[in-house]
Amino acid sequence: MKPIVSFLARYGVTLVVVAGAALVGWQLWDRHQQTPWTRDGHVRADVVRVSTDVGGLVTQVMVRDNETVRPGQLLIVLDRPRLAATIERADAAIAEARAQLDQARKEARRDVALGDLVATEAREQSIAKVKTSEAALTRAIADRNVAKVDIQRTEIRATVAGIVTNLDIHPGDYLVAGAQAMALVDTASFRVEGYFEETKLRRVSIGDRARVRLMGEDAEIGGRVESIAAAIADDQRDDTGNLLPKVAPTFSWVRLAQRIPVRIHIDRVPAGIRLIAGRTATVEILPTIAARAGGRRS
Repeated sequence: MKPIVSFLARYGVTLVVVAGAALVGWQLWDRHQQTPWTRDGHVRADVVRVSTDVGGLVTQVMVRDNETVRPGQLLIVLDRPRLAATIERADAAIAEARAQLDQARKEARRDVALGDLVATEAREQSIAKVKTSEAALTRAIADRNVAKVDIQRTEIRATVAGIVTNLDIHPGDYLVAGAQAMALVDTASFRVEGYFEETKLRRVSIGDRARVRLMGEDAEIGGRVESIAAAIADDQRDDTGNLLPKVAPTFSWVRLAQRIPVRIHIDRVPAGIRLIAGRTATVEILPTIAARAGGRRS
C-alpha cells in the first residue's frame, strides 16, 4: 500500500509542477503575444525653433542654456541702431512725398482754375502727377511701418513656456534672417509615444489607461491613450517627403509586424521623475473589460 501511495504522491507532485509551469508559460505567452505593451517607447515634446525674420548683430543674450522661461520673456536682443536709422530714413521719405504731393495738388488746382488757357494734355498730366505723388506717399508710409515692425522684432521673445535647449549663440554673433538661434522645449507638450506591434492594436482604444515606466526609474507614470497614428512610412517605397513617421524594422530577413505610434497623454508624474524628450520608456495599455473580452473572442 505504501509503495502505491508514494508512487501517486510523486506523480501528483509532478503533475502539479507541470500544471504550474504550463500556467506560468500561458500567462507569459498571453502577456507577450496579446497584452498591448512595448519597450519601444520614448518621451516626446514639441520643440519651438526660435529664429528671427530680420538679420542683425546679437547684442544681448538674456537667457542661459537649460533655463526655464515663460511666454513673452525676452531671449535675445539684436542690433537696433541700424534699424532705428531705417525709420529715420523712412520719415524723411514721407516728408519728401508729402511735399511733392502738396506741390502737385497746387499745380493741378491752378491748371483747373485757368480753364481753357491750359491745354487739356497739361491738365491731364497735372492730375496724373497728383495720383503718382499720392502713391509715393502711401509707399513711404508702408516702408516706415515695415521698419517699425523690424525694429520690434529685434527683441526675440519666447512664444511658449518652456526650457531653453542647445543654446549656442553669444553677443557679437550675427544672425541672418531665418536662422535658428536656439531650441525651446514646450513643457506643456510632454507626452509619451509607444510603438506597438500592429497585431496588438485591436486591444488599444482611445481613452484606455496606460502605465509608463522610464528607463532607470522605479515609479510609474500614469496616462491614457490620446491618439493612434493614421499612417506610417512605407519602407518599400522611395521617400516622397510626406512627413510620415518612419519606424525601422528590427530585422530585415524576418517579416515582422509593423510598429504603429500610439500617443499617450501624461496624467500624473511621480515626484522625482524628470521628463526629458528622448528618454526611453516601457508602455503598457490597460484595456477596458469589454476590449479584453472582444480581443479574446476574435
